[in-house]
Amino acid sequence: MHSDIVDLRSFYSTTLGRFAERSITMALSSIWAAVPNERLVGLGYTLPWLERFGTDAERVFAFMPATQGAVVWPATGPTATALVFDEELPLVDSCIDRMLLVHSLEHVENPRETLNEIWRVLSPAGRVVIVVPNRRGVWARFEHTPFGNGRPFSRGQLTELLRETNFTPASWSDALFFPPSRRRFMMRFHNVLERVGRRLWPIFSGVIVVEAQKRLYQGVPVVQRASRRVFVPVLSPHGATRLGRQSEASDARPSAARVTAS
Repeated sequence: MHSDIVDLRSFYSTTLGRFAERSITMALSSIWAAVPNERLVGLGYTLPWLERFGTDAERVFAFMPATQGAVVWPATGPTATALVFDEELPLVDSCIDRMLLVHSLEHVENPRETLNEIWRVLSPAGRVVIVVPNRRGVWARFEHTPFGNGRPFSRGQLTELLRETNFTPASWSDALFFPPSRRRFMMRFHNVLERVGRRLWPIFSGVIVVEAQKRLYQGVPVVQRASRRVFVPVLSPHGATRLGRQSEASDARPSAARVTAS
């Protein structure tokens, strides 16, 4: 089940969503190394964190999957969002310094193809930062949050997937140790539960955060893609090509008759 852009924005506008955003921000801050004038791209729903970590970047873009939908961002200035297909990003090779994935990898059709595409667009020293639901966590078991949708991962599964796609995991972090409860009593103590959970039950975090570096010393085999979709714009005039060919053929018949008569 894919998360809709409307549902994602609605969740992060609630009290529980703001607490979740704050917890993920703390986890990202522990592994996020400041790189001045970097080119940063977010894939999925990454707007709250692009605003936080993209202040020193040279360029920041927010790519949103076609199955999720897109919104205009930022509110002021030129738009920096684009609706994309995660297996065919509209970027040239080796042009991005860092890519952030939130609400993305757990929803893609083929995670290996998506990471291979990310490997293509990252620079030789590029890094990818991934936030995914933890298979052991409580948040992956409740569907009233976006982390309960899609495919959760364990650390071992994520490590194997990254190594298969020529990435080397460098730093790990965790977030969302408090339960995803909407009750005011539970949310009142979310800071205490977050600190206690980080010490007592770290393997049961709600999400796993990993930063991986692009690996260059291993050859990348050329294989046929396992999945490929063709997205057709909604406003595309279907049948225009066929009608155009018929009109060209009809215009060509009188001219051919005149040439025969002459």
